[in-house]
Amino acid sequence: MRIVGLMSGTSADGIDAILCRVEGSPPALSVTVDAFRALPFPAELQARIHAAAAAGGADAEAICRLNAALGERFADAALAVIRDAGFSPAEVDLIGSHGQTLWHAVDPDGSVAATLQVGEPAVIAERTGITTIAGFRTRDVAAGGQGAPLVSTLDALLFRHPSAWRALQNIGGIGNVTLLPPLADPASRPLAFDTGPGNALIDELVRTISRGGEQLDTDGRRAARGSVDEAWLAELLADRWYATPPPRTTGRERFSPELARHLLLHGRNRGLDDDSIVATVTALTAGSIADAIRRFAPAPPAELVLSGGGARNPWLVARIAALLPGVRVLELAELGVRGEEKEALAFAVMAHETWHGRPWSRPAFTGVRHPVILGSIVPGNNHAALLRRTLREGAG
Repeated sequence: MRIVGLMSGTSADGIDAILCRVEGSPPALSVTVDAFRALPFPAELQARIHAAAAAGGADAEAICRLNAALGERFADAALAVIRDAGFSPAEVDLIGSHGQTLWHAVDPDGSVAATLQVGEPAVIAERTGITTIAGFRTRDVAAGGQGAPLVSTLDALLFRHPSAWRALQNIGGIGNVTLLPPLADPASRPLAFDTGPGNALIDELVRTISRGGEQLDTDGRRAARGSVDEAWLAELLADRWYATPPPRTTGRERFSPELARHLLLHGRNRGLDDDSIVATVTALTAGSIADAIRRFAPAPPAELVLSGGGARNPWLVARIAALLPGVRVLELAELGVRGEEKEALAFAVMAHETWHGRPWSRPAFTGVRHPVILGSIVPGNNHAALLRRTLREGAG
């Protein structure tokens, strides 16, 4: 099947769109990428998303209009990546859309009461004519799961090491890790969970310090110029959340722009220059990742495979490597998939599995009560023909 995957992460900086071919079924599933494109959001739209994702930041009408506007943006992204690959929409079978998370409602006991993603799939299906699958996280939460990390099933399908434990760490706005046993050890169970802040606090700090002139700490330059306040870092890592056992998830509702601004003020009150505040908060991301792996990994991993924007921050990567001596640190591209493609690819493969009625979420990954098929299917112009073809292939 030829499938588009669409993803917009916690940072709300834009849409990652991928067109790929997915064939077979687990464990013999094959994926080939035809095209990938990252489409940034205009500053005005990003500001609307951030406002809607803040407590008390938007009313029902604003969220309603944002849902429709993002549906248009996701549809445009799908059509753009299809054109990039030289195909027409009629030659594409499915779209799998993550949407844009506005809120992840986590109760004090760590359970997730609800999750909200916007980017109306009915608009995507109407504009493209392609059957669209969305609502993946909401179904996971309905089945008792954390709603994240959903990408871990892709990790387990594609990236297990033949003979050693491997950790796959994504560093987007929020960090999440998948701990995979080797293929030679079918009895051991994988594990996945959120590790804490990824780039969310760092990016917000830089935007605030530069008054919007910079959007991120490019190449970790600010952190490299600063000095880590180790005493303050220890206080930050003592937050009880980091000791919460998996399954667990988090988001901008905890590691928020408000928290970043509070950290900036607190750091300045400690006498730190701005670059040292960025260095200490970057060290928080590194420390939370290393602590999560040391604390919760079923077995010490031989490799740590990085993806997401944080993998392009050499200061952050070096700090993680120093905290995990003896662990080989590498980028996902060394396993054959570019890091920036991974999350969009996951939602394309997720759509494939949902269409074929196979579960995606597993208790070991998100804490669901049972393996569960994710998502809601919005028929496109191709729905009836695609259904007939799938039934013929199944009968054959």
